[in-house]
Amino acid sequence: MKDTVTLTVASLLSILLFSLHWADEIARGIETGRLSNIGGVAILLVWLCGTLVLAERRSGYIVTLLGSIFGVGVLALHMSGAGLVSNRIVNTGRVLFWVWTLIAMGTAASLSGVLSVRGLWRLRRSRSR
Repeated sequence: MKDTVTLTVASLLSILLFSLHWADEIARGIETGRLSNIGGVAILLVWLCGTLVLAERRSGYIVTLLGSIFGVGVLALHMSGAGLVSNRIVNTGRVLFWVWTLIAMGTAASLSGVLSVRGLWRLRRSRSR
C-alpha cells in the first residue's frame, strides 16, 4: 500500500479513536461537556483538514505530524500516572473500551507520525534534486 494512503487511513483512525475516547470521558463525567470543548473540536477539524484537504503537501504533513504528537501525548499523559488507574476511571465501568481506545489511538497516531516524517523527508529530498 502506498505511504500516502496508509498515512490517510492511520490519521483518520487516530481522529476517530480520539473522538471516541474523548466522548467516553465526557459520558463518564471525567471531562466536562461544555462549550469550552469547542477548542478540542477545532483541533480535530484542523487535524482532519490536514489529513484530507492538504494531503501530500508540506503543510498537510506538518498538521498530521502535530496531530500525531497530540494523539501520542494523550496516551503518554494517561499512562504517566493517575490518569489511567485512578478510582475515577476504574469505578465507572466499561474500562476496557476506555483503555482500548487510548492504546489504539496512540498506536495509530504513532504510525501516522512516522509516515508524516517520511513524507516530509521525501519532499525535502525531491526539492533538493
